[in-house]
Parts: sequence; structure tokens; C-alpha cells
Amino acid sequence: MNHEGTATVRPSTLAWVGRHLEAGERVVGAEALHGGITAEMRRLVIGARDGRTRDLVLRSYVDPFYLENAEDGLIGEAGALTLLAGTGVPAPSLVAVDPTAAQCAYPSLLMTHLAGRTVLDDRGVEARVRLLARQLVAIHAVRPAERPGEYTTLTTADTVVVPKGGDADVWAAAIEVIRRPAPPYEGRYLHRDFQPGNVLFDVPSSHPEGARITGVIDWAGPCWGPADLDVAHCSVNLALLHGPVWGLGFAGAYEEAGGVLAASGSERLYWRVRDALAASEEVRSVSQPWREAGRTELTTRAVEDRLDAYVTALMDAPG
Repeated sequence: MNHEGTATVRPSTLAWVGRHLEAGERVVGAEALHGGITAEMRRLVIGARDGRTRDLVLRSYVDPFYLENAEDGLIGEAGALTLLAGTGVPAPSLVAVDPTAAQCAYPSLLMTHLAGRTVLDDRGVEARVRLLARQLVAIHAVRPAERPGEYTTLTTADTVVVPKGGDADVWAAAIEVIRRPAPPYEGRYLHRDFQPGNVLFDVPSSHPEGARITGVIDWAGPCWGPADLDVAHCSVNLALLHGPVWGLGFAGAYEEAGGVLAASGSERLYWRVRDALAASEEVRSVSQPWREAGRTELTTRAVEDRLDAYVTALMDAPG
């Protein structure tokens, strides 16, 4: 592994990390982790006097655009990691958090490093979709003693971005769907950004169908809301990464794994369309990390075309 120097982490932040290490340990290396959008992620190599090493992960909110919500995000993530430590959900363990940058250069969170890697290629996707569905059911089964805040959605009928070449009538009908009041729902504990980029896998190179999940990361937005919303979010990401058919099929995989969704087709459509239209505002920001991860064919235009096909399929689906 090619380490970037520890100078890539600000001295005040390094000092803060050092105060949360075991006796005799120190930071001996740092490596940038790619794929995140809102925060800077670094893997820190921790060395002990006897020569052994271990890894921790440092999340820091550096970009001024995201600093406004850094405190809430880090407090939410710290709470989620503390809660999940007593469950079977494979999340990192919390080491320390400084949500207001009282001691660090930037608002930061330090956590354990999980084995595995994100897998975004098409090979083996069928097996991974089943694993994703089972994992999401397990997350929704978590029952916190104190509920997190209610979910929020920022997309409105007026902020939707219709892709170039998209069917204007289809998109107009989809926009009308989210003008309606949200359907009633039975609340569940939500990850709120559960999708392939936030799940780590161990995948045997000779047998991709033998993949297993080793971790679920990025717990900055846990909340209370409908299971349909997490399912819809993963669905649209699968549609954009692997093609609309995989997005359309994820809800069925979730139910096969024991998950329960809204009873009526119109209620399910509301949540699916709401998250799909939210993606219309973020195509450029989500497609760039995918290209950096090797999916170079997923240009902004290619992802827009997949989103258009997915929304069209949702609106054409019976009942």
C-alpha cells in the first residue's frame, strides 16, 4: 500500500487521534479513501511498539458546502454506530467524535476499519442483490430504545431535473405523484443511504457468486421512516449502476428476504418515484465516483438515460 504522509492529516487532528489510541500506539501512515461525496475519508495506519499495525478510518468534513450539516451528521453517525454495536449489523465501531471541531481542524469522526471492498461491477450482481436485500431487512429490524429523528426529503416537484431527451409526459406524471401527501406508514430504523457504494463485500475472485457482506458504512443519516424509502433508494442506485431491471426487482428481493413494504401499489409507487426523482438532481455527483471506481462507461449522459428508462418503467408498471 502506498501511504500518503501523515502530514495529509492536520496536526491538531493527528493529536486528537493520538489521544484515543492505546498506550504505545501512533499514526504511522495515512491513505485517502475514494468514493465519498460529502466528507474526506482517510484510512489511518496505527503502529504499536511491537511492530504490529491496525487500521482506523477518519471522516472529516472539509468542504465548506457540507460544513453546515457536519455537526448533525457526525452526531447521528456516532449514535448509529453506538446503537449498532449491540446488533448483528456489521457496522464500524465508534472510537471518538468531534462534531464541532473543538479539538480537530475540521469536524471529525474516528472509527474502526472494516474488511472488504465496495463492488460496483455487473459480474455477480444477482447474488449481491440478494445479499443487499437480506442486509436491509436486518437493518430495518433494529429497534432503538430512542428513535432517531423523522426522515426528511429535500426534492420537491419544482426541483426535479428532467433528463435531456426524457419523455416530458412521463416525467410530468411522475412529478404529479410526489405532489401528493406522503402515504401513512409503519416506521422503521432507516440507514437512508443504503446502496452498493456503502456496502463492503468479500468476493472470491474465482467465484463472485460466493460473495458475502463484511460491512455497512456511512451512517451519517439514520432516521425513522418507511422501509419503502430505503428500498426505493437502493433500487434507483441499482438501476443506475446495473440497469433498470435490477432496480425494478429489488423490492421483490427485499420481500423474499422477509421485508414488509407498503400494502398498496400506489403507496409503493409514491416512495419509488420520490427517490428516483431525487436522483435527477444528483446524477453528476453520483456518477463521478462510479467512474473513478472503474465504471468509466457510466458518463453523466449514460446515467441520465438509465434514470429516464427507470422512471418510465415505474410509471408504466401495472398497479
